[in-house]
Amino acid sequence: MREICEQVILNKSPEMDHVQRIIDFAQNEKERLDAIKAAGGGPVIAKKVEEWRNFPVDERLKHSLIKGIDKFIDEDTEEARRNYPRPLNVIEGPLMAGMSIVGDYFGSGKMFLPQVIKSARVMKKAVNYLTPFMEAEKNVGGVESTEIQYAGTVVLATVKGDVHDIGKNIVGVVLGCNNYKVIDMGVMQNCQAIIDECKRQNADLVGLSGLITPSLDEMVFNAKEFTKQGLKIPLLIGGATTSKMHTAVKLDALYKNDQVVHVLDASRAVVVAQKLLTEEDKPEYVADIKAEYEDLRKEYYDGQKDKNFVSLAKARSRPLKTDWDSVRITQPKFLGTKVYKNYDLKKLVDFIDWDPFFQTW
Repeated sequence: MREICEQVILNKSPEMDHVQRIIDFAQNEKERLDAIKAAGGGPVIAKKVEEWRNFPVDERLKHSLIKGIDKFIDEDTEEARRNYPRPLNVIEGPLMAGMSIVGDYFGSGKMFLPQVIKSARVMKKAVNYLTPFMEAEKNVGGVESTEIQYAGTVVLATVKGDVHDIGKNIVGVVLGCNNYKVIDMGVMQNCQAIIDECKRQNADLVGLSGLITPSLDEMVFNAKEFTKQGLKIPLLIGGATTSKMHTAVKLDALYKNDQVVHVLDASRAVVVAQKLLTEEDKPEYVADIKAEYEDLRKEYYDGQKDKNFVSLAKARSRPLKTDWDSVRITQPKFLGTKVYKNYDLKKLVDFIDWDPFFQTW
């Protein structure tokens, strides 16, 4: 374990497979400890490694996604394809059900990002297997089409003034692995460029990303402009500083042409996109979102009522009064920077504020 950890931290593995090795090690160790626990500390009875292969095919597909196993994905996908009327039904059924579980596990801390990416790769392999069959469905009257039948087109952009895109890139990977056509515009994208790209691509969804606080205001501006210029597609909001409360209070009321949805993390994006682009699911899903956001707004504004606000005129009539002539300011013993070399840190312990330290760790 130490060897693998050192390879990850120091990036030392010549085969560059250290991340995969630590995931496999952790999974095997967990299964070993679970087996010992199940045996009550006694001898462990070895189970068949492929015991899950006896599950029904839909359950096998879910298991492969959750565990990130791609060994049997082609044959299981083919078996599922024969059980459903259309290849797309396999994606919308067991594959999406598996990714939904992955999203729940990731949100609750039972799975971590490398495992989610691994699951997404399994999903991509399954979608790649089904793609030729979906393309064949588009052949009408013997005329072949080379155009891929995507689940939808998504435009992603980090808003103007913000250069962070790691989270957005992960969303793009996960959506791409789930048969969505992803147009990633990159960072520092102004509102008009995003609108123009959505219209040019005939996008089904637009996603805005931001990490820094000013990005929240930029998203408010974008929501206003999207409404003003008639952009009529669902708007997805994501990023470290964004929140469901901010989306409900600041954005939901401004974007009037379709629904705005806060997406907590990359693993949730697929489920949200699917519900917004499925005619049968969208009305109920949007109604639930609107009701939830209405409750959040009520909670927010009820909290504001508890604050004792005064009018602007009254506030201006009560400014801070200063009289520097009556204040005696003692001059410091020195001005500038003073350097202490080889200072005993024990002398500083009593002056350390430990709250930020423990909040971080």
